[in-house]
Amino acid sequence: MEAYKQEFIEFMVDSNVLKFGEFTLKSGRKSPFFMNAGAYVTGSQLRRLGQFYAQAIHDNYGTDFDVLFGPAYKGIPLAVATTIAFSELYGRDIKYCSNRKEIKDHGDVGILLGSDLNDGDKVVIIEDVTTSGKSIEETFPILKSQANVDVVGLMVSLNRQERGKTQQNALAEIREVYGIETGAIVTMEEVVEYLYNKPYNGRVLIDDKMKEAIDAYYAQYGAK
Repeated sequence: MEAYKQEFIEFMVDSNVLKFGEFTLKSGRKSPFFMNAGAYVTGSQLRRLGQFYAQAIHDNYGTDFDVLFGPAYKGIPLAVATTIAFSELYGRDIKYCSNRKEIKDHGDVGILLGSDLNDGDKVVIIEDVTTSGKSIEETFPILKSQANVDVVGLMVSLNRQERGKTQQNALAEIREVYGIETGAIVTMEEVVEYLYNKPYNGRVLIDDKMKEAIDAYYAQYGAK
């Protein structure tokens, strides 16, 4: 496994973003692990997070895109941090854009924050995690309703590697349904491989019991 992936797994754990236990997800699934990007709360955390995302986006999509779109609400700081990191690391000034949950009817009117979207803009969507593909169902129509943009791809931090609406991995399903590329900084398989029965900061996060719970979850919802 690449060193930066190991660093990112440790970064998620250190930031209290990746947790193990019993959680109910937005999709309604009961999961033994949970990833919450809202737990990145300090300047140093957001700086490092933006750098991880920028590297993954650069490696997957290069620099030939115009806008980084972060869906409200968690996607907003992700987009801001990553555009800053992209400028610092690769000298490319990418614009950020996000949506409002409610359309603003005064002042800076409309549904968008940050940059406007224009016909022909190449857009990369940035999210924390995609479990079942529901979030992209909300995001894609927003983008297309604003301009005739070209959605280059979707980047998430963690590929949970579980089914969307079909037997496919949710990210693979998004590729097929929307015709866009998808990528992730790390996969859950890599997380388990790295943390299983390995002491980290004085504790074992994935012991035999937790591994059994994760295996049972993937027996029900998993997809490569």
